[in-house]
Amino acid sequence: MNSLNRHLSALRDAGQPALGLFVTNGFPDPAGTADVLDACADAGADFVELGMPFSDPLAEGLPIQRAAARALGHGVRMADAFRTAEAFAGRHPGVPLVLMGYVNPVLRYGVAAFCRDAAAAGVSGLILPDLPPSEGDLLDADAAAAGLGMTYLVAPNTPEARVRAVDARSTGFVYAVSSPGLTGGSLDSSGAITDYLDRSRALVSNPLLVGFGIRTPADAARLAPHADGVIVGSALIEHVEALWSDASHDASSRRAAVADWVRALKTGVSSGASVTGAVPS
Repeated sequence: MNSLNRHLSALRDAGQPALGLFVTNGFPDPAGTADVLDACADAGADFVELGMPFSDPLAEGLPIQRAAARALGHGVRMADAFRTAEAFAGRHPGVPLVLMGYVNPVLRYGVAAFCRDAAAAGVSGLILPDLPPSEGDLLDADAAAAGLGMTYLVAPNTPEARVRAVDARSTGFVYAVSSPGLTGGSLDSSGAITDYLDRSRALVSNPLLVGFGIRTPADAARLAPHADGVIVGSALIEHVEALWSDASHDASSRRAAVADWVRALKTGVSSGASVTGAVPS
């Protein structure tokens, strides 16, 4: 069991659903990324996802597309993600950092070298949405050798047999996409999502975390009882985008505003956990 799986499994066993936050490396600018990550960790994030900016982010809606374009415009490259991760791990050794991105830049970097350098930088796991489990042999062995947890995705239309196969491949957690489509949308108000999460959770042995479309503490509270954690990305990106475009804020007030926003999400996650009788974090 790698450190990411161990961390999330311990939270699950304690009845504490995890809160994961996503931010693109180099967004809102190279210095600002560290401020956002630190605010997330200080406000109670259980892990963070650091996006590796790519010119063709297949799964992303407009907020994360804009963040990636902005980061690339700052000249951010793969090696910069490792430097960001290493610095974050030094400041927050108890908060796992997961790299999320797309497989082409990893292949170009070299799979073995990428996994080695990621692990050396303190990275705990990888999420590559365009790498299907059937192609996992491209990375799984090198990731395991480096102690990195691999996460694969399921969706509401994933057949039961494939959910089990995804779970068998995953060594970090299973990522449950709330609905087919891109990041940055909104949640279906019907019970279909929670039914899907309950079905999927019964099929997997890894922690099951849900993302895509979670924007508010109420969203987090609604889904937390049906998963082992929630992940928020686009809504954080939009919040950061607004803060950094407002000249009335300085660096300190921006960090404080991000931390307050994350604390509200954490409260939502905890209140959702308490509905099922679990111990709030």
